[in-house]
Order: sequence, then structure tokens, then C-alpha cells
Amino acid sequence: MSTRTEQRAKDVMRDPRWAAVLGRDAASDGKFFYSVETTGVFCRPSCGARTPRPENVAFHASADAAQKQGFRPCKRCRPEGTSIAEEQTRRVAELCQYLERADPTPSLEELAEHAGWSVYHLHRVFRAVTGLTPKAYAEGRRAERMRAKLGESRTVTEAIYDAGYNSSGRFYEKANGVLGMTPRSFRAGGSRAAIHFAVGECSLGSILVAKSSRGVCAIFLGNDPAKLARDLQDRFPQAELVGGDAEFERLVARVVGFIEAPQVGLDLPLDVRGTAFQERVWRALRKIPAGKTATYREIAERLGVPKAVRAVAQACGANPLAVAIPCHRVVRSDGGLSGYRWGVERKRDLLQREKASS
Repeated sequence: MSTRTEQRAKDVMRDPRWAAVLGRDAASDGKFFYSVETTGVFCRPSCGARTPRPENVAFHASADAAQKQGFRPCKRCRPEGTSIAEEQTRRVAELCQYLERADPTPSLEELAEHAGWSVYHLHRVFRAVTGLTPKAYAEGRRAERMRAKLGESRTVTEAIYDAGYNSSGRFYEKANGVLGMTPRSFRAGGSRAAIHFAVGECSLGSILVAKSSRGVCAIFLGNDPAKLARDLQDRFPQAELVGGDAEFERLVARVVGFIEAPQVGLDLPLDVRGTAFQERVWRALRKIPAGKTATYREIAERLGVPKAVRAVAQACGANPLAVAIPCHRVVRSDGGLSGYRWGVERKRDLLQREKASS
């Protein structure tokens, strides 16, 4: 390899866009394109073709710019138009709307017939795009309808059937997971649900820890204790917020102790309330050891939904339990620190502490 070729390869590998190509980062699609000199084609960053040698790669701001330099569009990722992945995403979005309107919930076979796909293809593509099976998505939407109907219907039983449940017994089996409390308590606005909380200080700033009868339901970090309390009220608007006693202060101290010394570990009963997909992501995050990191794409792949990278990132951003569910251990494909609900500097600080103590 000549000196000039070596330098070109080094320049490409130092470019942050190269990491997106290596990671086949769908989030970078549309932001830039890359061409391969030896094949004469240009591609999206997410293209599934064999990774080219860096010395043969050039980056382009647009598809038009690549074509003007004589490169033709890749037939696999179709960079000049709608990609197969984008078309699948559009079709799945339409299926989600169909599921929300359908009453009763259609079977997998009926949904496949509506989409014009085979049952196998429907199941695979739907799960890849949403992170959920069609059945899990429909159940999640039905649970949302149930929460809405409880506030509108005359009785709990009426709400159960209006939401699409075939029997009250089946709903009551899942009521605690769906509502986080009994149906009658939820119907009363959750007014009988008590949440204990306390605000303390740690080296990362202010910290709020809250606990329901089921476990720790919130760990917030910030600079303003009053804002943290308002955020808790916004998350549980109908609950009775109760200031923590001496025993609860010891729970807060455990959380603060973990932040200051991650090697001590943090094993707490958690009250996790999210969508089915969010909860799958959060369980995966808890399996990342202290001192280690994983990329959003790696988490998506571990869940069996490699195309759901953006959905994984959104689930990380929705995490209400800082450090207990370690979303700070998830990084971009190039190793960079992306947005963190409680500030990128806190994310960097947490990772440095964990790395030093591991």
C-alpha cells in the first residue's frame, strides 16, 4: 500500500462518519452517503453490503453530490429513494393504526392478510420495527384504552369490556401490571396510592428517591430539588406524596452510596412502569456490568430487534430510575456519549467512576 493510500485510509478511519458505516447506523441515514471507488456505487450508512476498505471510501453530503461525481446508487439500500427499511417502517405504522382501530383485535393471520404479507414476514418485520410482536403491541394499546376508559365509564366492568377485554377475570389477572394499582384505586384517580420520597445531595447534585408499595419507582438527578419534586408530582399526579422518615432516609443513603462508590452494587426492589418494549430495554440495561458499556445497536440486537435502535434510545430517555436502571452505560456506535436525561456530564462522571472502580 502506497503512502498516499495509507494516508487516505487513516483520514477515513478518523472521520466520525466511518464509525457510522461500520455500525450500519440507520440513525445516520440521510445525514450523509458514502461511495466505494472500486465498485462505483454509493450507499446509505446502514447498507448491509460488505464493509469496504477505508482507502476506497469517500463521503458525500447528499445523494445528488455522489451522483455528480459519477457514482451510481446501490441496488441493495437504494440511497436515492425510499429504502426497504423505510418502506417497511411506513407499512408497520399503518398496521399499528389498523390495530388501534380494529375491534376486536385481529388475529395474526387476519393482520397478515390485511398487510399482504405472509404471517412469518409480518411477525419478523413488525417486531424488528417496533420491538414488539403484534400481539404485545395490541395488548399495550388495549391497556392504554383501559386506563382511559376507567376515567370515562360508569363502572369498572363497563370499562373492561369497552377497552376490548373479553372477560373481567382475564383483566384482573393483569390489573396490577397494567395499572400499578387496583382498578378501583386507579378509577379514583390513584388518590389512595401513597408514594414516599426524599430529596438529598450527592456529588452529582440533588437526588430524589421515591418508593411505592411495590418498590423504588423514581430516582431523579438534577440541580434544583424543588424541580425534582415537581417532576415526581407530574409523573404521579394523583398519588399522595409523603415525605420519607428515618428508615426511608437510609434507602436514599444506599442510592447515594452507590453513586459515590459503584463497586458496592445496588440491589433494590423496583416498581418499573413502562410500555412492554421499554421494560424489555430496561431489563437489558440492568444486565450491563458496572465499568462496561454497550451501544444502542448492541442492545437492540440482544433483544432480537436490530432495526429498533431509535426505539432503544427513546426507551433509555424515558427511564425514570437513574443508576438503578443504568441507561448511562449505553453509548453511540462510535463510543461517544449521546444525550442523557440527567445531563451528559453526569453520564460521563458515572462512567468514569465505574471504570475506575472495576
